Amino acid sequence: MPKEKPLILVTNDDGITAPGIRALVEVMKELGDVIVVAPDSPQSGMGHAITISDTLFCEPVTIKKNYKHKEYSCSGTPADCVKIATQEILHRKPDLCVSGINHGSNSSINVIYSGTMSAAVEAGVEGIPAIGFSLLDYSLTADFEPSKKYVKKITQDVLKNGLPKGVVLNVNLPKLSASKIKGIKVCRQANAHWEEEFDKRTNPQGRDYYWLSGKFVNKDEGEDTDEWALENGYVSVVPVQFDLTAHHFIKELNSRDLNV
Repeated sequence: MPKEKPLILVTNDDGITAPGIRALVEVMKELGDVIVVAPDSPQSGMGHAITISDTLFCEPVTIKKNYKHKEYSCSGTPADCVKIATQEILHRKPDLCVSGINHGSNSSINVIYSGTMSAAVEAGVEGIPAIGFSLLDYSLTADFEPSKKYVKKITQDVLKNGLPKGVVLNVNLPKLSASKIKGIKVCRQANAHWEEEFDKRTNPQGRDYYWLSGKFVNKDEGEDTDEWALENGYVSVVPVQFDLTAHHFIKELNSRDLNV
Protein backbone atom coordinates (compact mmCIF):
# COMPACT_ATOMS: atom_id res chain seq x y z
CA MET A 1 0.00 0.00 0.00
CA PRO A 2 1.24 3.56 -0.71
CA LYS A 3 2.57 5.43 2.31
CA GLU A 4 0.16 8.01 3.73
CA LYS A 5 1.19 11.57 2.93
CA PRO A 6 2.18 13.74 5.91
CA LEU A 7 -0.60 15.99 7.17
CA ILE A 8 0.63 19.60 7.29
CA LEU A 9 -1.16 22.40 9.15
CA VAL A 10 -0.44 25.84 7.68
CA THR A 11 -1.10 29.08 9.54
CA ASN A 12 0.30 32.61 9.88
CA ASP A 13 -0.23 35.99 11.54
CA ASP A 14 -0.61 38.25 8.49
CA GLY A 15 -4.03 36.87 7.64
CA ILE A 16 -5.28 34.05 5.45
CA THR A 17 -5.12 36.07 2.21
CA ALA A 18 -1.57 37.38 2.70
CA PRO A 19 0.87 36.60 -0.14
CA GLY A 20 3.29 34.97 2.31
CA ILE A 21 0.92 32.22 3.38
CA ARG A 22 -0.06 31.66 -0.25
CA ALA A 23 3.62 31.03 -1.07
CA LEU A 24 3.93 28.67 1.90
CA VAL A 25 0.84 26.73 0.85
CA GLU A 26 2.27 26.20 -2.64
CA VAL A 27 5.45 24.67 -1.20
CA MET A 28 3.62 22.50 1.33
CA LYS A 29 1.31 21.09 -1.35
CA GLU A 30 4.40 19.46 -2.87
CA LEU A 31 5.21 17.73 0.43
CA GLY A 32 1.94 16.52 1.90
CA ASP A 33 -1.77 16.95 2.52
CA VAL A 34 -2.41 20.55 3.51
CA ILE A 35 -5.02 22.10 5.77
CA VAL A 36 -4.96 25.86 6.35
CA VAL A 37 -6.34 27.49 9.50
CA ALA A 38 -5.31 31.14 9.65
CA PRO A 39 -6.56 34.49 11.02
CA ASP A 40 -9.22 36.35 9.08
CA SER A 41 -7.27 39.61 9.55
CA PRO A 42 -3.68 40.66 10.35
CA GLN A 43 -2.50 39.63 13.82
CA SER A 44 1.13 40.77 13.75
CA GLY A 45 2.74 41.41 17.13
CA MET A 46 0.08 39.46 19.01
CA GLY A 47 2.65 37.12 20.55
CA HIS A 48 1.05 34.12 22.25
CA ALA A 49 -2.28 35.82 22.96
CA ILE A 50 -5.39 33.63 23.02
CA THR A 51 -9.08 34.52 22.92
CA ILE A 52 -10.75 33.97 26.30
CA SER A 53 -13.25 36.82 26.68
CA ASP A 54 -14.89 36.87 23.27
CA THR A 55 -16.52 34.47 20.84
CA LEU A 56 -14.32 32.65 18.36
CA PHE A 57 -15.41 31.99 14.79
CA CYS A 58 -13.79 29.54 12.39
CA GLU A 59 -15.39 29.02 9.00
CA PRO A 60 -14.43 27.27 5.75
CA VAL A 61 -13.37 29.63 2.97
CA THR A 62 -12.36 29.37 -0.68
CA ILE A 63 -9.30 31.47 -1.46
CA LYS A 64 -8.60 29.95 -4.88
CA LYS A 65 -11.11 27.85 -6.80
CA ASN A 66 -8.47 25.41 -8.03
CA TYR A 67 -7.34 24.51 -4.48
CA LYS A 68 -8.33 20.97 -3.52
CA HIS A 69 -7.29 21.27 0.13
CA LYS A 70 -9.47 22.78 2.87
CA GLU A 71 -8.97 26.23 4.33
CA TYR A 72 -10.54 27.85 7.39
CA SER A 73 -10.64 31.51 8.36
CA CYS A 74 -10.47 32.12 12.12
CA SER A 75 -11.45 35.28 14.00
CA GLY A 76 -8.79 34.65 16.65
CA THR A 77 -5.04 34.89 17.08
CA PRO A 78 -2.40 32.66 15.51
CA ALA A 79 -2.24 30.58 18.70
CA ASP A 80 -6.05 30.27 18.59
CA CYS A 81 -5.77 28.97 15.02
CA VAL A 82 -3.50 26.11 16.06
CA LYS A 83 -5.65 25.25 19.07
CA ILE A 84 -8.92 25.13 17.15
CA ALA A 85 -7.30 23.30 14.22
CA THR A 86 -5.98 20.49 16.39
CA GLN A 87 -9.02 20.19 18.64
CA GLU A 88 -11.95 20.83 16.30
CA ILE A 89 -10.99 20.58 12.62
CA LEU A 90 -8.30 17.97 11.97
CA HIS A 91 -9.13 14.27 12.06
CA ARG A 92 -5.73 13.51 13.62
CA LYS A 93 -2.69 15.29 14.98
CA PRO A 94 -0.77 16.83 12.07
CA ASP A 95 2.71 15.60 11.28
CA LEU A 96 3.92 19.17 10.99
CA CYS A 97 2.79 22.75 11.55
CA VAL A 98 4.32 25.55 9.48
CA SER A 99 3.64 29.23 10.13
CA GLY A 100 4.30 32.12 7.74
CA ILE A 101 5.82 33.07 5.48
CA ASN A 102 5.77 36.23 7.59
CA HIS A 103 6.11 39.64 5.96
CA GLY A 104 9.05 40.96 7.99
CA SER A 105 11.77 39.76 10.33
CA ASN A 106 11.26 37.57 13.38
CA SER A 107 14.96 37.29 14.21
CA SER A 108 16.54 38.03 17.57
CA ILE A 109 14.23 39.51 20.26
CA ASN A 110 11.38 39.78 17.73
CA VAL A 111 10.64 36.10 18.32
CA ILE A 112 8.88 36.86 21.61
CA TYR A 113 6.47 39.36 20.03
CA SER A 114 5.80 37.34 16.90
CA GLY A 115 2.40 35.88 16.17
CA THR A 116 4.04 33.78 13.46
CA MET A 117 6.39 32.13 15.93
CA SER A 118 3.74 31.87 18.64
CA ALA A 119 1.67 29.71 16.32
CA ALA A 120 4.68 27.45 15.83
CA VAL A 121 5.36 27.40 19.58
CA GLU A 122 1.72 26.51 20.29
CA ALA A 123 2.04 23.56 17.94
CA GLY A 124 5.24 22.55 19.71
CA VAL A 125 3.47 22.69 23.07
CA GLU A 126 0.93 20.26 21.65
CA GLY A 127 3.70 17.88 20.58
CA ILE A 128 3.68 18.79 16.88
CA PRO A 129 6.96 19.48 15.06
CA ALA A 130 6.76 23.11 13.96
CA ILE A 131 8.60 25.76 11.95
CA GLY A 132 8.06 29.50 11.66
CA PHE A 133 9.20 31.14 8.41
CA SER A 134 9.79 34.88 7.94
CA LEU A 135 11.09 36.97 5.03
CA LEU A 136 12.87 40.25 5.73
CA ASP A 137 10.46 42.20 3.55
CA TYR A 138 7.34 43.89 4.94
CA SER A 139 5.89 44.73 1.54
CA LEU A 140 2.70 43.08 0.32
CA THR A 141 4.46 42.79 -3.04
CA ALA A 142 7.41 40.91 -1.51
CA ASP A 143 9.04 38.30 -3.76
CA PHE A 144 8.84 34.91 -2.06
CA GLU A 145 10.22 32.89 -4.98
CA PRO A 146 13.89 32.92 -3.83
CA SER A 147 12.77 31.62 -0.42
CA LYS A 148 10.80 28.62 -1.60
CA LYS A 149 13.66 26.16 -2.11
CA TYR A 150 14.98 26.87 1.39
CA VAL A 151 11.51 26.53 2.91
CA LYS A 152 11.13 23.21 1.12
CA LYS A 153 14.57 21.91 2.14
CA ILE A 154 14.15 22.74 5.84
CA THR A 155 10.62 21.33 5.89
CA GLN A 156 11.74 18.09 4.25
CA ASP A 157 14.46 17.70 6.87
CA VAL A 158 12.00 18.13 9.75
CA LEU A 159 9.51 15.71 8.18
CA LYS A 160 12.30 13.14 7.82
CA ASN A 161 14.25 13.63 11.05
CA GLY A 162 11.80 15.34 13.40
CA LEU A 163 12.65 17.78 16.19
CA PRO A 164 13.47 17.25 19.86
CA LYS A 165 10.59 17.51 22.31
CA GLY A 166 10.09 21.14 23.31
CA VAL A 167 11.95 22.61 20.32
CA VAL A 168 10.64 24.46 17.25
CA LEU A 169 12.56 26.21 14.46
CA ASN A 170 12.66 29.94 13.80
CA VAL A 171 13.69 30.46 10.17
CA ASN A 172 14.40 33.90 8.74
CA LEU A 173 15.09 34.51 5.05
CA PRO A 174 17.07 37.46 3.71
CA LYS A 175 15.54 39.83 1.19
CA LEU A 176 17.84 38.83 -1.66
CA SER A 177 17.62 37.40 -5.14
CA ALA A 178 18.14 33.66 -5.43
CA SER A 179 21.67 34.07 -6.80
CA LYS A 180 22.75 36.16 -3.80
CA ILE A 181 21.55 33.88 -1.00
CA LYS A 182 24.67 32.04 0.18
CA GLY A 183 22.97 29.14 1.96
CA ILE A 184 21.68 28.18 5.42
CA LYS A 185 23.27 28.90 8.80
CA VAL A 186 22.18 27.27 12.06
CA CYS A 187 22.49 30.07 14.61
CA ARG A 188 21.78 31.34 18.07
CA GLN A 189 19.41 34.23 18.71
CA ALA A 190 21.31 37.53 18.70
CA ASN A 191 21.37 39.56 21.90
CA ALA A 192 19.62 42.62 20.48
CA HIS A 193 16.68 44.78 21.48
CA TRP A 194 14.38 47.63 20.54
CA GLU A 195 14.95 51.15 21.86
CA GLU A 196 11.36 52.28 21.94
CA GLU A 197 9.72 55.67 22.04
CA PHE A 198 6.12 56.82 22.22
CA ASP A 199 4.97 59.61 19.93
CA LYS A 200 2.41 61.45 22.08
CA ARG A 201 -0.37 63.33 20.30
CA THR A 202 -3.75 64.87 21.15
CA ASN A 203 -6.97 64.14 19.28
CA PRO A 204 -9.59 66.81 18.38
CA GLN A 205 -11.48 66.01 21.59
CA GLY A 206 -8.42 66.84 23.68
CA ARG A 207 -7.58 63.27 24.64
CA ASP A 208 -3.95 62.16 24.53
CA TYR A 209 -2.96 59.13 22.46
CA TYR A 210 0.30 57.42 21.52
CA TRP A 211 2.05 55.83 18.54
CA LEU A 212 4.77 53.32 19.36
CA SER A 213 8.02 53.87 17.48
CA GLY A 214 11.69 53.05 17.97
CA LYS A 215 14.81 51.56 16.46
CA PHE A 216 16.33 48.10 16.51
CA VAL A 217 19.74 47.93 18.17
CA ASN A 218 22.09 44.98 17.77
CA LYS A 219 25.32 45.19 19.78
CA ASP A 220 25.98 41.46 19.54
CA GLU A 221 29.20 41.06 17.58
CA GLY A 222 29.06 37.27 17.40
CA GLU A 223 29.31 35.64 14.00
CA ASP A 224 27.12 32.74 15.14
CA THR A 225 23.90 34.77 15.45
CA ASP A 226 20.80 35.06 13.30
CA GLU A 227 21.43 38.77 12.74
CA TRP A 228 24.96 38.12 11.46
CA ALA A 229 23.74 35.37 9.15
CA LEU A 230 21.01 37.54 7.65
CA GLU A 231 23.30 40.56 7.22
CA ASN A 232 25.77 38.34 5.40
CA GLY A 233 23.35 36.76 2.95
CA TYR A 234 22.38 33.53 4.72
CA VAL A 235 19.08 31.98 5.76
CA SER A 236 19.15 31.79 9.57
CA VAL A 237 17.76 28.78 11.45
CA VAL A 238 17.46 29.09 15.23
CA PRO A 239 16.18 26.18 17.34
CA VAL A 240 13.83 27.72 19.91
CA GLN A 241 12.74 26.13 23.18
CA PHE A 242 9.61 27.22 24.97
CA ASP A 243 10.75 26.13 28.43
CA LEU A 244 11.56 29.58 29.83
CA THR A 245 13.20 28.26 32.98
CA ALA A 246 16.63 29.81 33.62
CA HIS A 247 18.13 26.44 34.54
CA HIS A 248 21.59 27.91 35.14
CA PHE A 249 20.23 30.12 37.95
CA ILE A 250 18.34 27.49 39.94
CA LYS A 251 21.32 26.40 42.05
CA GLU A 252 22.24 29.96 43.03
CA LEU A 253 18.64 30.88 43.77
CA ASN A 254 18.32 27.82 46.00
CA SER A 255 21.38 28.97 47.95
CA ARG A 256 19.67 32.20 49.00
CA ASP A 257 17.58 32.51 52.15
CA LEU A 258 14.10 33.08 50.72
CA ASN A 259 12.11 31.68 53.65
CA VAL A 260 9.83 34.02 55.56
